[in-house]
Amino acid sequence: MKHSIAFTCIFSCTFLIDAEGVIGSQSGDIDSPGVSGKKPNYIIILADDLGFGDVGFNGSTQIKTPNMDHLAKIGVMFTQGYVSSAVCAPSRAGLMTGINQVKFGFDNNLGGHEHYQPGFDPEYMGLPVSVKTIAERLNPLGYVSGLIGKWHLGYEPHHHPLNRGFDEFWGYQGGGHDYFRSEPDGEGYLSPIESNYKTPQPITYLTDDKGDECVGFIHRHKDQPFFLFASFNAPHTPMQATKEDLELYKHIEDTRRRTYAAMVHRLDVNIGRILSALKENGLCEKTLIVFLSDNGGPVTSNASINAPYNGQKGTLLEGGIHVPFVMSWPGTLPAGLTYSNPVSSLDITPTFLDLAGGEIEGDDIFCGVNLIPFILGTNPEPPHEELKWRFTISAAIRDGDWKLIRLPDRLPMLFHLGVDPSEQNNVALENIEKTKVLLQRLGEWDVSLPHPLFLEGARWKRVSLDRYDEVYQLQQPNDIAH
Repeated sequence: MKHSIAFTCIFSCTFLIDAEGVIGSQSGDIDSPGVSGKKPNYIIILADDLGFGDVGFNGSTQIKTPNMDHLAKIGVMFTQGYVSSAVCAPSRAGLMTGINQVKFGFDNNLGGHEHYQPGFDPEYMGLPVSVKTIAERLNPLGYVSGLIGKWHLGYEPHHHPLNRGFDEFWGYQGGGHDYFRSEPDGEGYLSPIESNYKTPQPITYLTDDKGDECVGFIHRHKDQPFFLFASFNAPHTPMQATKEDLELYKHIEDTRRRTYAAMVHRLDVNIGRILSALKENGLCEKTLIVFLSDNGGPVTSNASINAPYNGQKGTLLEGGIHVPFVMSWPGTLPAGLTYSNPVSSLDITPTFLDLAGGEIEGDDIFCGVNLIPFILGTNPEPPHEELKWRFTISAAIRDGDWKLIRLPDRLPMLFHLGVDPSEQNNVALENIEKTKVLLQRLGEWDVSLPHPLFLEGARWKRVSLDRYDEVYQLQQPNDIAH
């Protein structure tokens, strides 16, 4: 069944509103800066382990996210926005390339530099140099690219972001970091902050420091096309928040949940700072922003909530791959539009490249598409009839509203998301022909893929499998944020 596009504004006269009032309007055909020859700026704001249900535009009343909500208000909210993996590193590999990462062997999460997975060549433990990043594609088109924050796509010199198309880097190569400190010779979460354009300042609070660097990047490059990858760590572990922010959520009894809420709040504050920097420099209508999370919330480690979806990070249930997802481009995209067809993080790179005037080279085959014609209605078809995932022990396929998940210790699970978005009713045996068809298509795809370039520790197989048997919160908390 195809999903309809639900408009929450009048498309024939859409008003684009900022925090202080109406900043413009549009009617009829939309004159896109990308179409008119002016290259838009791009910003990807990536949250880390953010629960689907923990933002205001997805129904949260416990955690207030006014700046994230503002992005949704002035832009397009994708109600069925997916990422290409259920954990950080492979999800980011897909995001940065527009290609499903399993097609180049990036199936698993990437271990820390201090404990490489035994049996694999470190030269290949990262994003393959044969696969171009969006920064590498935008560079010859006149863009300056900056990465602020987390990389998590390889530790060897050839994997370093400065060797993968980024002109500026302030951050760390690993999968997480302490929010209050680093050490000159530290490893893992205490690794030193790297920067190629300044001597890194001592950490104050990491989310604020990243906000500082994002704002600085915008100010420095306001007069040229730019791509900013604002790769935040929040609300990924370690669970650390400022006393000021913890005080805002002191009414939440659970200490982990309170800390999580405070971390999401601070992330929202710094998203607001990025938006303010764009406005200050007159760049709002020249900049396309995408906001999303790299995967679903890891309920058992950071007390996130993926309501109304079942599952969590590390699973291919909706709670692991169905994420908050917004695209904003005032003056070009309709404000307040709710787009209900499935879209993927794999769509971001081809969208950016197409609007910038780039071309697909040689044998390049994107798994994503340029979303703009679908959003504007010039292409009435859904962007994707089918989506597929493979992650360690699991694989999944979505075909229309049908979704099948394959695990090693049980019969396939089949859900009809149109009537069962929370995946509570496995109807595989009642729809045995559909189960067979989807299982065969998933299997044919699976055996066409290359072997993984590396594997994470074997213990994670059990962790991932056990997460399918946990009971998850499917409703929002009742208490209201103060």
